[in-house]
Amino acid sequence: MSGRDLFCQPRRFGRGAALTLVFASVLVAGAATGSLPGPERKSPAGAARSAAPGPRHEDVAAAAADAMAAGTSPVEAAERAVSRSGDRWGAIYSEGEYEEFEEALDGRYTGVGLWAGRRGDGVEVTKVRPGSPAAEAGIRAGDRLRSVDGETTDGRPVSEVVAALRGDAEESAAGTSVVVGLQRGERTWELTLRRARLSTDPVTVREAGDGVTVIRIASFTKGSGKAVRAALRRASAAGVVLDLRGNPGGLVTEAVTAASAFLDGGLVATYDVDGDQRALHAEPGGDTGRPLVALVDGGTMSAAELLTGALQDRGRAVVVGSRTFGKGSVQMPSRLPDGSVAELTVGHYRTPSGRTVDGRGIAPDLEADQQVLRRAETVLSGLGDS
Repeated sequence: MSGRDLFCQPRRFGRGAALTLVFASVLVAGAATGSLPGPERKSPAGAARSAAPGPRHEDVAAAAADAMAAGTSPVEAAERAVSRSGDRWGAIYSEGEYEEFEEALDGRYTGVGLWAGRRGDGVEVTKVRPGSPAAEAGIRAGDRLRSVDGETTDGRPVSEVVAALRGDAEESAAGTSVVVGLQRGERTWELTLRRARLSTDPVTVREAGDGVTVIRIASFTKGSGKAVRAALRRASAAGVVLDLRGNPGGLVTEAVTAASAFLDGGLVATYDVDGDQRALHAEPGGDTGRPLVALVDGGTMSAAELLTGALQDRGRAVVVGSRTFGKGSVQMPSRLPDGSVAELTVGHYRTPSGRTVDGRGIAPDLEADQQVLRRAETVLSGLGDS
């Protein structure tokens, strides 16, 4: 199996719930070593709190099987079982939704190629992917997104708007259309966009002041750990800023690979699965000498918190920003009789020093809400002189 977080916003239980471009969901730490039991190789589950154990997989499977025998909906029965358990982030996914989660975490998704964010009382396009349907239609960053398929965006969560752009996981394949209403200055217009198969760019690199290299990891999709290691090899000796702000996780194996770029082996995290203690270790030979600052905020989640905790506890990086979100629940997937997938919480992970992340987050070494990058550059200059 392969440990991974979810390429979606935490969502309601239920079949046909739309995927979004917003990463959330949590760690499936045990699967990173292939040690979790269960039939599924991949897992996109999510959890975000310390809680009593949820329902057992066999209980949920039994509820689904009983419903099938009675001629009622197995998915609805499974959803009720998870809901009653108090496992807030446990969820049931249809086959189509689960497949799309897997594809998304492999760095692929179906969409129109735009990013959106809240601006005042509206939703604004913050970025457009080159070569995407949105780019080819002439949409620009800064355009206001007024409606999706005739439904206004006013008052709606950004994640819900982005989910509408992507459409239902089972019905909105590449080539299906979505109508968007836009505004640029005083001009308003509508466009019909055709969804397409797109890929993500989880790791970007740029040079900041005084020769500092900024490596931003937007998510831990397939290949992101290798990309971090390649970026580090080209980085300036003046130091590196590892920007993990807004990174809600991804593949646990990729987070461990990224940690290996900065550590010479050793512990990255420990985790428990039904009381059985396990561990994740970095590969030897990482760069341990280059000055390093990690930037975090309240949007830094799960696998990104795993990386942050390892770098902080091991004394490898100074962490700057604000307290991270606090997602550290281990989950496991299982296939239900009708082919849908149940994701249930089975444990939690801890940093190398034994700190629990779930529900608490990680406090930065230096608090900084404004001019965070400037603060990081100042810290790096001091580290370089030491």
